[in-house]
Amino acid sequence: MTDAAITDLDAFRRDWLSHLASERRLSAKTLEAYGRDLGQFTAFLTDHLGGAPSLADIAGLKPVDLRAFLGQRRRDGVGNRTLMRQLAALRSFARFGERGGKLTAAAFAATRGPRLGKSLPRPLEPRAARAVADADTRAGEEREQWILARDAAVLSLLYGSGLRISEALSLTRAEAPTSAGDSLTVTGKGNKARMVPVLPAVVQAIDEYLKLCPWRLPPEGPLFVGAKGGPLSPRIIQLAVEGLRGALGLPSSATPHSLRHSFATHLLGRGGDLRAIQELLGHASLSTTQIYTRIDSTRLMAAYDAAHPRAGR
Repeated sequence: MTDAAITDLDAFRRDWLSHLASERRLSAKTLEAYGRDLGQFTAFLTDHLGGAPSLADIAGLKPVDLRAFLGQRRRDGVGNRTLMRQLAALRSFARFGERGGKLTAAAFAATRGPRLGKSLPRPLEPRAARAVADADTRAGEEREQWILARDAAVLSLLYGSGLRISEALSLTRAEAPTSAGDSLTVTGKGNKARMVPVLPAVVQAIDEYLKLCPWRLPPEGPLFVGAKGGPLSPRIIQLAVEGLRGALGLPSSATPHSLRHSFATHLLGRGGDLRAIQELLGHASLSTTQIYTRIDSTRLMAAYDAAHPRAGR
C-alpha cells in the first residue's frame, strides 16, 4: 500500500461525507457515526487483507468479506441496529463510489443485514410523564434552582410538544414561547420544518427557567444553557431522567425520548387524529406513526385481561 493510495482513500472519504452533508443534508450526529463506521471497516480490512486497503481493494470485495466484517462486529458485542446502520453507511459509500466510477456497489447491495425484531416504544403513564416534567419532583435535590427549572422546561417541551431532545436543545432564545397558545417552528430530521403547539404549562416552565437563569441569553444563542453558560448537552437531560427513575420507581425504558412516545400515545388515547399526530411528530410516513396504534391496542388488551372477570379463562 502506497502513501498515494492511502491519501486517495482519505480524500474519497472526505468527498463522501461532504456529499452527505451538503446534498443529503444528514445531521452532524449521523455524519459522525457514518465516518466512524467507515473507519472501523477500513481497520477491519487492514487486518483482513493484510494491509491498509485502497479504493481498488474495496472495489474488489465480495459479500463474504462484508459478512466477515459484520461477524467480527457482532463478536465485539455490537447489536443488530448498529450493524444495520454500519451496513447502510458502507452501502452509501459504495454507491457514491460507483457514481464516481471508482467502486462497485454490487457486493454491498447483495449483503444481507441482521433481522431486527419489531419492538414497540414504551411510553410512560400520564401521571409519571407529568411528574418527570415537573420541577417540584426534584425540589429536594441539592442543585441550583435554575438548573432544576431548566431541566423541567426541557422535559416539558418533550412531553408537552412531542419534541426530540435535539430539537428542544437547538431552540434559540428568540424562539422561546412567551404566552399560552404560541407555537414553535421546529426543524427536525432531514431539515424538515414543522409547527408544534405549546401548552400553557410548557410556557410557564420556560418562563420560570428564564427568570432564574443567571446567564445572559443572546437572541440568537441557545435557549437552554449548561452550568457554565455554554450550550446544554443532551447527556445532562438524560442524567436528570436517570435520577428520576429511582425517585419515581420508573423502568429503565424511561428516557427523555420516552416522553415523546408518551406525547403521541396519550394524544391517541384521548382520541387524537393519527394524521395530525404524524404532523406534530414530524414523521415523513404515516406508517411510522401507526406504531402508536399498536401501543394503544396493547394497553387496551392488557387492561381488559386485568379487569374482565372471564379474561384468561
